[in-house]
Amino acid sequence: MNAFLQLLKAAGAHPPVGTWIGSASPIVAEAIGCAGFDWGLVDMEHAPLDMMNLVHVLQALAGTKLVPVVRVPWNDAVVVKRVLDAGAMTLMYPFVQNADEARRAVAATRYPPEGIRGLAGTTRAARFGTTPNYFKTANQQIGVIVQIETPAAIEQLDAIASVEGIDALFVGPADLSAAMGYIGNVAHPAVMDRLSHVVQRCKELGKPVGTLGSTPELVAQYRATGFDFVAVSSDIGLMMRSAQAAIAALRTRDTEHVHTLASGTASTY
Repeated sequence: MNAFLQLLKAAGAHPPVGTWIGSASPIVAEAIGCAGFDWGLVDMEHAPLDMMNLVHVLQALAGTKLVPVVRVPWNDAVVVKRVLDAGAMTLMYPFVQNADEARRAVAATRYPPEGIRGLAGTTRAARFGTTPNYFKTANQQIGVIVQIETPAAIEQLDAIASVEGIDALFVGPADLSAAMGYIGNVAHPAVMDRLSHVVQRCKELGKPVGTLGSTPELVAQYRATGFDFVAVSSDIGLMMRSAQAAIAALRTRDTEHVHTLASGTASTY
């Protein structure tokens, strides 16, 4: 069974927690994989990640317990074919707007006659030709997640979720807030209302749905809303937040030290 879908199935009352991997660095990815996250999104949409980098990142993550999901840059069958051949097992598609686009996404992940994926026998996905019956079993092993990022896509939610082969949905709060006219304000009540609507409808349809928050506090709100899987920040975001906090703490200490010295000097006169 697909590892990510198995993770969702086994989650119960505790939604799997992941993070974005956007550094394009195998070393950083491996460290994130060792940190304790359940899953991670290897980003090819907004990160400077090419195909060889992707292979190296997947190789690094293979030595950890983190389950990787690869976000392709677009709903492009040629790119999808290469990403699958590189060994990705679960794909996330950005900006899926309707059922036709969802069907196209699924078709790109399936060998004929179910889809249009091209055959190659000695890929990393097939363990270089050593996986028995790979062509006959691969279609059942690939997971497909589509992103719902606009009000128009939410209106098509039922049709998108009903497409055979769509395993889960993912709401992008940043793009959704921008499309709603609240760019940069993902916690706006109107945006949160739309998120709640998506969660409720997905539960009625029996489809897992996830989302991403920049802070643990925001992710806690999303978990309370009922999302089935969540991600917090990113490798770069976590690093920058920690770095800025350390710098701020040291500068505060420097300022306090200067004030103490000034106060002590003044008391001697």
